[in-house]
Amino acid sequence: MKRFTSLLLGVCLSSAAADVSSLADAFDQGKVSLNVRLRYEGVAQTSLLDANAHTLRTRLGFTTAPLHGWKGMLEAENVAAYDGDSYSQAGLNPAAARRAVVGDPETSEINQVYVAYATGATNVTIGRQRLVLDNARFIGDVGWRQNQQTFDAAVVQDKSLSKTTLTYGFLQQVNRVFSERHAQGKWQSDSHVFNASYAGLPAGILTGYAYLLDFHNAAATSCASYGLSFTGATPLDRDTTLLYRIEAARQSDYGSSPLSYRTSYGIAEAGVGVAPGTLSLGHEVLGSDHNVGFKTPLATLHALNGWADLFLATPAAGLRDSYLKATANLPAACGLTVFYHRFAYARGGEQVGTEWDSQLTRKFGKWISATAKWADYRRDVVAFPNVRKVWLMVDYAY
Repeated sequence: MKRFTSLLLGVCLSSAAADVSSLADAFDQGKVSLNVRLRYEGVAQTSLLDANAHTLRTRLGFTTAPLHGWKGMLEAENVAAYDGDSYSQAGLNPAAARRAVVGDPETSEINQVYVAYATGATNVTIGRQRLVLDNARFIGDVGWRQNQQTFDAAVVQDKSLSKTTLTYGFLQQVNRVFSERHAQGKWQSDSHVFNASYAGLPAGILTGYAYLLDFHNAAATSCASYGLSFTGATPLDRDTTLLYRIEAARQSDYGSSPLSYRTSYGIAEAGVGVAPGTLSLGHEVLGSDHNVGFKTPLATLHALNGWADLFLATPAAGLRDSYLKATANLPAACGLTVFYHRFAYARGGEQVGTEWDSQLTRKFGKWISATAKWADYRRDVVAFPNVRKVWLMVDYAY
């Protein structure tokens, strides 16, 4: 991070020396960003006391206007709790050791600080930043949690080729949702991510990727993944659209990993979309080899495999997730999403549980939205607990 901060200062000083008045304009015409999220999360889990987390996340940032292709961004973040011991903050508060975990620890930190340079169809960003690729299955910002996941990284994105986006990132550090106070809050990284997508096909977007992840203080999560995905939508008639996604990847140990394994990942999803909403059926498999499950350590995991968060780490025997998803556009600017999941081990096929998820959202004008959300996991094996979660949330974004 020190190297990135030094670069930021160097760029600002050199720009000021060359054109002070233009630098002043860059700040005068810059943009302030503010996000405030008030949330209640309640958790009832087998063998633990209930958790009741009342948290407020405040994120304040400023981005300069571009100056000869350069711009800078600084964003601070604070997460406060009404009663920090009413839930386990991932082990940070011993007084709540017997309570269920809510992954929103109290913290204050710099969420993003970077400089970016754009020339033609190429953009380079250096510093602490968000990075989300595709559907965040492998690389994401964990946006559901109050403390966002960011990366101390150098990222290059190029769109010079027609309908093609090329992305490369070198990740020096992962700033995880558990905050700087947690022993696993930062991962020291020597990781490379490559992603290429082509949107010129008539039926959808083709994407290829290679994610070479190496973490010095979390060596067992180091892995190399290579994959392809195809996603798109095709009109069937004036009112109906066919929706689909297919993806496959291979993974093995990499870099600092003490493990030795090779396994695979696959998903197939198909559905129909009409004016009132969508209905989709999917099947996702995270494989297993030598008692090691397929790893996605940088994913936005809450969005995948059930909102109860039972499978943030893939079980040693892998995971099969067969699911049905429905969305509906309701009156009064409301939206409804419902999931049903049936989970089983990838190796052996034993059923491990079912889950119902539902979410209702409503917008209030341009900047305010409200969310009510519920998840209920019922186990079929004692290796996992029964979990019920509920969320009530108001979000202001400017």
